[in-house]
Amino acid sequence: MSNLKELCSGLPLDPLPPNQGRDPRLPHAPIRTPNLTAEEERLALRNALRYFPPSVHATLAPEFAQELRQYGHIYMYRFCPTLRMRALPIDQYPCRTRQAASIMLMIMNNLDPAVAQFPQELVTYGGNGQVFSNWAQFRLVMHYLSEMTEEQTLVMYSGHPMGLFPSLPSSPRAIITNGMVIPNYSSRDQYEKMFALGVTMYGQMTAGSYCYIGPQGIVHGTMLTVLNAGRRYLGSDDLRGRVFVTSGLGGMSGAQAKAAVIAGCIGVIAEVDEAPLRKRHEQGWLMEVTSNIEHCIQRIREAKSSKTALSLGYHGNIVDLWERLLLEYERTGQLLVDLGSDQTSLHNPFNGGYYPVQLAFRQANQLMTTDPNRFRTMVQESLRRQIKAINKLTDAGLFFWDYGNAFLLEAQRAGAEVEKVGGGATEFRYPSYVQHIMGDIFSLGFGPFRWVCTSGDARDLAVTDDIAATVLEEIGANVSDRIRQQYNDNIHWIREAGKHKMVVGSQARILYSDQRGRVCIALAINQAVADGRVSAPVVISRDHHDVSGTDSPFRETSNVYDGSAFCADMAVQNFVGDAFRGATWVALHNGGGVGWGEVMNGGFGLLLDGSEEAAKRAKLMLNWDVSNGVARRCWSGNTNAYETIQHTMEENRQLRVTMPFPVQDDAVLDRALQG
Repeated sequence: MSNLKELCSGLPLDPLPPNQGRDPRLPHAPIRTPNLTAEEERLALRNALRYFPPSVHATLAPEFAQELRQYGHIYMYRFCPTLRMRALPIDQYPCRTRQAASIMLMIMNNLDPAVAQFPQELVTYGGNGQVFSNWAQFRLVMHYLSEMTEEQTLVMYSGHPMGLFPSLPSSPRAIITNGMVIPNYSSRDQYEKMFALGVTMYGQMTAGSYCYIGPQGIVHGTMLTVLNAGRRYLGSDDLRGRVFVTSGLGGMSGAQAKAAVIAGCIGVIAEVDEAPLRKRHEQGWLMEVTSNIEHCIQRIREAKSSKTALSLGYHGNIVDLWERLLLEYERTGQLLVDLGSDQTSLHNPFNGGYYPVQLAFRQANQLMTTDPNRFRTMVQESLRRQIKAINKLTDAGLFFWDYGNAFLLEAQRAGAEVEKVGGGATEFRYPSYVQHIMGDIFSLGFGPFRWVCTSGDARDLAVTDDIAATVLEEIGANVSDRIRQQYNDNIHWIREAGKHKMVVGSQARILYSDQRGRVCIALAINQAVADGRVSAPVVISRDHHDVSGTDSPFRETSNVYDGSAFCADMAVQNFVGDAFRGATWVALHNGGGVGWGEVMNGGFGLLLDGSEEAAKRAKLMLNWDVSNGVARRCWSGNTNAYETIQHTMEENRQLRVTMPFPVQDDAVLDRALQG
C-alpha cells in the first residue's frame, strides 16, 4: 500500500529515481524509425521535458535524447515504477472515489507483465497498442485519479493527461481520445513522426481505453468464429478431425491455439518469435511446439486420423507452412487443411507486425531499421508468395477468411492476387470474418460484453459466471432458434470457462450477448454486489470490436454495402451517447485492429457498485450501446438488423428508429437511369 501511495504521489523529482534503463528479462517493442529532422528531434526533446521543472532538465535531456535515437521514442524508462504492476483489489487504491479506483485498477492490469506484450514501452498488445506514450503520463494519471472527486473529469489527449476539469457526478470520470488526427494527415509515416514528438498515440482498441482483459477476450471471439465457420463452410457443428491453419501467437493472436481446442478441432499456428511461443506453451494454451516442418505435417496427419483436439505451434514462418501444405497436396492429392486464416499484425506491416519468409527473425529485426525500403520490398514479396499458396489450396477445397488484421488489404497493396471480380471497395477474393461469419451475429445485437471483479477474488468471478449463465438460460427460453443457438454457445462457454483457466491478470470474464442479455446480466450482477453475494464492485465493459463501437470498412463494418462503410458517425455517436448515459469512462480512437487511419472505434467502462444509480446508468447506457449499431446496420439494408431493431422498438416504446424502405423492383432504377 505504501508503494502504491508513492506511485500515486506524482512525479518523483527530489531525488530523481535511478535510471535502470530497459529490463533485459522483459520482451521489448521493436525499434521505431520516425525519420525525424534535426529540428523535429529538438521539438521531441522539448516536448518531453515539459513534464519536468527546469532544475532536472540538464540530467534528463541527454538520456531522453539517447532513448529517442536508440529506440525511436522517448519512453522515460527512469520513471518506470519498480512496483510489480497488476490489478490490485479496488480497496487498496488511495483515492476519494471508487470510480477513480476502478480506472486505476484497469490501467495497472493493462501494464501487468503477465498481460502486456511490451510492459516497459507501455504496449498492451498488437505490437504498438499503447496505454500511454511515456511513464511521466502514467504517474500523472495515477496522481490525478487518486485526488479526483465525483465532481471532476480527467481529460486524456492521446496518452497525455490534460488535467482534472469540473463536471457533474453523473458525468464520466475520464474522457479519453487517442489519435484524433485531422483526416488528411492520418498517414502511417506522419503517425511515426507525431508519436515520436509525443503529440499523438495509437491506442489499438482496449489498450488505450484501459479495458484489455488478456487474451481471454479474443479466445472467446475466435472460438465463436471457428464454430460458426464450421457451420457455414463445412456444414457441421462437429469439428473433430478438422484442421485450422493460421499464424501468430502474440497478445491477440495467442488466443487461436486455445480457441481451436475448445472448438474441438486441430489448430496449427505458425509463429516466428520464440518468446510468445514459449509463453503460450508454458501457459498451457499451446499443447505442442515444433520447429521441424516435417514433424508438423506428421502430427497433423496423426491428429486428423485420431480426431484428437490439438493445438500445435510451428516455430517458423507461416509462408513456409502454407507452401509445405501445398507441396503435400501436389505430391499426395491429400488436402490436410480445412479452414485457414492469418493473424499477423498487418496493421503494422513494416515495423515488426509481419516477418518476411526470406529472412530469419533476427535478420528481419535488423533490416527493418537499417534498410526500411528493402525490408518493405521483402514483406510485399513474402505476402505475394503467401497468397499464391493459399489460392492454390482454396482451389483444392480450403476455406480461407481474413481475420480483420488488414491481411488482404496489405496483400492487395503488395500486388498479390486477391481481387474479387465485380466486388465493392471493401470486398476481396476471400471474405473477412465479419462479412461471412460474425457480421450476422453483430446484426442480431450480439457482441463481446465483459466484466472485471474488482475484489481480485476468483470466488466473485465464479458467482458472476453463474449469474450470467443463469440469466441467459432464463431469457433464452423464449427467443428464435438463431438467437437461441448464440445463447447456447455462450452458456456452454461460460459453464466451461473456469475449467479452461482463462484468467490472465484481473478476475475477468467475456461472453457474446445481445442487448437484452447484456442489460439483464449487468442488473443481476449489480444486485449481487448490493446484497453481498459479490464482495466488491464490478466493472462492465466490452471490446471496441462490437455492434456499434467500431467503424472499420475492412472489418467490423465490412458487411455494410450502402456506401457508408467508410463513414464514422456510428463510432463517434456511440462514444458521445455512452458518455451522457452513464459510463464511468469513455474512449474514442483512430486505428485499432486494421491500423492507423483505417478505423474509428470507441469503448467504455462502467462501475457497478450495487447502487440504484448504477442500475439506472447500466440499463440506459447498454440499451443505447447496442441499439445504435443495430439501427445503423438496419438502415444500410441488413435484414437481421431490421428484425432486431423492430423487435427492440416493440419492447421499448421510447425507441423510435427511422426504418428503410427497400427498392423492391430494380427495373425502376434501370428505367430511371436509362431516361
